[in-house]
Amino acid sequence: MNYVDYLVIVSYIIGFLLLGLLFKDNKDSKDYFLGGKNFGWFPLSLSTIATQLSAISFISAPAFVGLKKGGGMMWLTYEFAVPLAMLFLMVFLIPPMYKAGIVSVYAYLERRFNSSTRVLVSGVFQVSRAFGTSVMVYTVALILTSVLDFPMWQTILIIGVVTLIYSYQGGMKAVVYGDMIQMLILFLGIIICLFSGLHYLGGWDEFIANLDRERLQAVNFSSMGLEEGDEFGFWPMLVGGFFLYASYYGTDQSQVQRLFSAQNMGTVKKTLLFNGLLRFPITLIYCIMGLIIGTLAMTQTDFLQSIPSDKPDLMIPIFIRDYLPHGLIGILMVAIFSAAMSSLSSAINSLSAASVEDFFNRDKSLANDRYMAISKYAALFWGTVCIVLAFFVGDIAKTVIEAINKIGSVFYGPILATFIIAIAFKRIKTLGANIGLLSGVAVNIYLWLFVPEVFWFWWNAVGAIVTVATAWLVSLLFGDKATSGDGQALDTSWSFDWQKTVILLVFFVAIVWLSMQIPHLF
Repeated sequence: MNYVDYLVIVSYIIGFLLLGLLFKDNKDSKDYFLGGKNFGWFPLSLSTIATQLSAISFISAPAFVGLKKGGGMMWLTYEFAVPLAMLFLMVFLIPPMYKAGIVSVYAYLERRFNSSTRVLVSGVFQVSRAFGTSVMVYTVALILTSVLDFPMWQTILIIGVVTLIYSYQGGMKAVVYGDMIQMLILFLGIIICLFSGLHYLGGWDEFIANLDRERLQAVNFSSMGLEEGDEFGFWPMLVGGFFLYASYYGTDQSQVQRLFSAQNMGTVKKTLLFNGLLRFPITLIYCIMGLIIGTLAMTQTDFLQSIPSDKPDLMIPIFIRDYLPHGLIGILMVAIFSAAMSSLSSAINSLSAASVEDFFNRDKSLANDRYMAISKYAALFWGTVCIVLAFFVGDIAKTVIEAINKIGSVFYGPILATFIIAIAFKRIKTLGANIGLLSGVAVNIYLWLFVPEVFWFWWNAVGAIVTVATAWLVSLLFGDKATSGDGQALDTSWSFDWQKTVILLVFFVAIVWLSMQIPHLF
C-alpha cells in the first residue's frame, strides 16, 4: 500500500464519522432504535444483506469455492432455504410482531407468556451476539494484518472505534444508511476482483480451460448429513437452513429490528421479498469470483506459494495486495473494512436495544431523557465489550468461529419454535413454552456432545420440533397449572400475499435448477 491507498481509507473513515454526526439528533427510542419508522424497503433490504455479506463471506467463501480442499460451488446450498424462510416470515411470523409496536422482538414473548421467557431469550442473544461479533472483528483484523502494514491492535481499533462512534451518535439511521453505503462498496469490490482475476488469467476461455471441474458440483441429493464429515447435502441444507434462516431473520434482534423500522407492513413485505431474491445472485457472483481467483492461484506458482497452505482464507487479500494497482487496493481494503463495520454496527445497535428494552425499561417507566441516556450508554458499553473481547479471542479464533455457528444452531430452532407457539398454539402456556425451550436446547446440546455424526444444520429443525412437542405435552399434562403468569391475548392474524408467494416459490425452484446446471454451464 502507498499514500493513495491510505488516502482512500482515511477518507472512508472520515466519511463515516460525519455520517454519525449527520444523524445525531435522535429524540426518543423510536428514533434511536427504529429510525423513526421512516425507512423504505430499499435501504432496509441493502442493510440486511450487507450484514449477511460480511467480511468473512467476502474472504472465506471465495477461498472455500476456489482453493480449499473439499470445497467448491456447494457453498450455494447455503442459500436454498432463504426464499422459503422469507415467505414464512412474510406470511406468518413478522405481521403479528410488527403490529404489536415493539422495539425488542423479545417483548412479544413477555406479552404472550411472561417476563421469564423474555429475559431468558434476550440474555442468550446478548451474550452470543457480543461474543460472535468480537470473533468476527478479530478474524478480519488478523487477515488484514497478514497482508497489510497495520499492526493487529490498530486494525481492531480502526474497525471498532470508528463503528462505535457513528453507531453511538446516529443510532439506527446511521446503521441502516451506513450499511447501504457499505453494501455498494463491497459489491464493487467483488466485481473488481472478478474482472481483475479474469484479466490476469487471460480471459474467460483460459479460465474455462484451467478450471478444476470437480469444484462445479453444487447439489448433492444423496448426502443426508448423518455421517461424520457428510455435509452440504440438499436435504439438510434445505430443511435445517429453513429453520435457521427463519429464526435468524425472524427472531434475532439484530435482524428483526430493521423490519420493525419499516414505514408499514407493505414495506416489511417488500424488504423480505427483496432479501429473498437478492442473496442468491450476490452469493453466486462471489462464488464465481472465488473460482476465477482460485484458478489463477493454481496456474501461477508464485501466487499459490504466497498463500500459506494452512490459511487459504488469505487468497483474496493476497490477490488484492499483489495484483491490483494502488488506489484500487485502498478501495478493496475499504470493502473489507466495510463488511466488518456493517456487522459490528448492527450488533452494537441491536445489543443496546435488547439491553434497554428487556432489562431496564420492561415496564416502560423510564422518562424519555433517561431512556436516551441509558440507550447511548448501552451502545457505548456493548461496542467497548466487542472491541475488548476481540483482543482476547486470540489463536482459538478458527475453532471459535466453528463453535459460534454450532452455538447458533443449538438455540435458533428452539427460539423460533417458542415464537411459533406464541402465535399459533393458544393452548400452550408459559410453563409449557419455557420447558419446551429448555428441552429443545438440551436435545441439541446432546446431539453436539454425543452424536457428532449428525450435521449441525439438522439441529435447527430437531430443536424446533422437540420444543413444540414438549411444550404441547406439558400443557396437556398440567392443564390450568401451566397458565400461571401468562400475558395478554395478541393479534396473531396472518398476512397472505399470493403474488409475492408465487414469486418466492418460483425463485426457489429456479435457483435449485440453476445450481444443478452449473457443471454444464462452464
